[in-house]
Amino acid sequence: MQHETVVVIDFGGQYNQLIARRVRECGVYCEICSWRTGLDEIKAKNPKGVILTGGPNSVYDPASASYTPALFSAGIPVLGICYGSQLMMQLLGGRVAPAPGREYGKTEVTVDTRSLLFDGVSEKTICWMSHNDFIAQPAPGFAVSARTANCPVAAAEDPQRGLYAVQFHPEVLHTREGTKMLANFVYKVCGCKGDWKMDSFVESSIAALRQKIGGGRVLCALSGGVDSSVAAVLLAKAVGKQLTCVFVDHGLLRKNEGDEVEAVFGPAGPYDLNFVRVNAQQRFYDKLAGVEEPEHKRRIIGEEFIRVFEQEAKKIGRVDYLVQGTIYPDVVESGLGGESAVIKSHHNVGGLPDHVDFKEIVEPLRSLFKDEVRAAGRQLGLPEHLVSRQPFPGPGLAIRIIGAVTPEKIKMVQEADAIFREEMAKAGMGGGASQYFAALTNMRSVGVMGDERTYDYAVALRAVTTTDFMTAEAAPLSWELLSAITSRIVNEVPHVNRVLYDCTGKPPATIEFE
Repeated sequence: MQHETVVVIDFGGQYNQLIARRVRECGVYCEICSWRTGLDEIKAKNPKGVILTGGPNSVYDPASASYTPALFSAGIPVLGICYGSQLMMQLLGGRVAPAPGREYGKTEVTVDTRSLLFDGVSEKTICWMSHNDFIAQPAPGFAVSARTANCPVAAAEDPQRGLYAVQFHPEVLHTREGTKMLANFVYKVCGCKGDWKMDSFVESSIAALRQKIGGGRVLCALSGGVDSSVAAVLLAKAVGKQLTCVFVDHGLLRKNEGDEVEAVFGPAGPYDLNFVRVNAQQRFYDKLAGVEEPEHKRRIIGEEFIRVFEQEAKKIGRVDYLVQGTIYPDVVESGLGGESAVIKSHHNVGGLPDHVDFKEIVEPLRSLFKDEVRAAGRQLGLPEHLVSRQPFPGPGLAIRIIGAVTPEKIKMVQEADAIFREEMAKAGMGGGASQYFAALTNMRSVGVMGDERTYDYAVALRAVTTTDFMTAEAAPLSWELLSAITSRIVNEVPHVNRVLYDCTGKPPATIEFE
């Protein structure tokens, strides 16, 4: 099934994924492309509309990212946001200049409610501004459709050509009616009908996988996390016993998690899967010995996963396809989707080494955000406790241990994390934070336990609230709860004498520590 598509052209803005997510919330499929993507390639996607993102540079700097002006005469509606709005004006004959004063944060904007973009929006509405430059003169043919006390052109439009520009960010939640504005763009300007629904995605994906794989044999990397679990069940429904799910227990999982995964997906579980558990803990520990750099850890773990799969494939016989639970944020954050900087590498993104004996990688969830993966899981009938499980990184606790990984440190973080989760559940906070976990810092400090001086590690607790995992805020846990957690950890986990709570949001931090 071919979906209506809106394309986001990324100029390095921090909210690129958020724009795509908001458009999908409107029921319209959206994908991100770099500003280096040619216009012919964009047009080949047959987009109903194009959105230009923000970016960190000034459009009048010759070294800054730009695009061909032919986009604006291609007959495709275009919405420029922040840098994208300034670029549109600059390329079409307007003037962008340094602003007399930087405008940042929640700002009251007066909009022209006769505009299709602002249909149904309050005349005075709160929007999120973040800019050093401003549109000093709109391009010929554009009318000003919004302004603030300090920004004479907060929005401009040329409805005849389907061109709209906003200086603020409608995609962030701080812009109170931003979702309504984006819905107006995709429905009233672009003419979308909204055919991006999870039931149709699941149905069409099963049919497409069945056609692609045919009689081939499939090997799936099953971790027990949300992504790999949904991918496994999707494949099982498509090809049945042609699928073998291999669960590699690398010894970097949460406490008792290996046995829990086997209980759900193994022979005694409810799913008709070929399930193989590989206990490879020592193999991974040996490879990680003495390695401190986070990206090096990720690469080692990713490469070992591939080696394990090679060995299992040889035992199974012919294997044609390898299934991975890659999701859309993995793709974009690995630098393979838009233009934003690579934030982290993923062992399940970007293909296999040349000598691997698989025909092809299958990534059935590659186009989905995390909450869409959960929706697909519910559509597939997965139990809620599995569907709503917190995200857990592929490299596991290796990236929740700062510095070198050892079996002793793994045990420490497993125990601390289990205590944290138990106390959160007892306090009824399980649904109050989107993700929470314990990490082991590389900091050691002096303490006193009993009558003895100690020199032990500090555990950091991380709990965040988020709607999309692209941005997040620290969860406001009560002092009483933090005290209970701290008391248990320092008393029950050997070699830990301090507990810290991470109050940093994303950005500037990431949710994970490494």
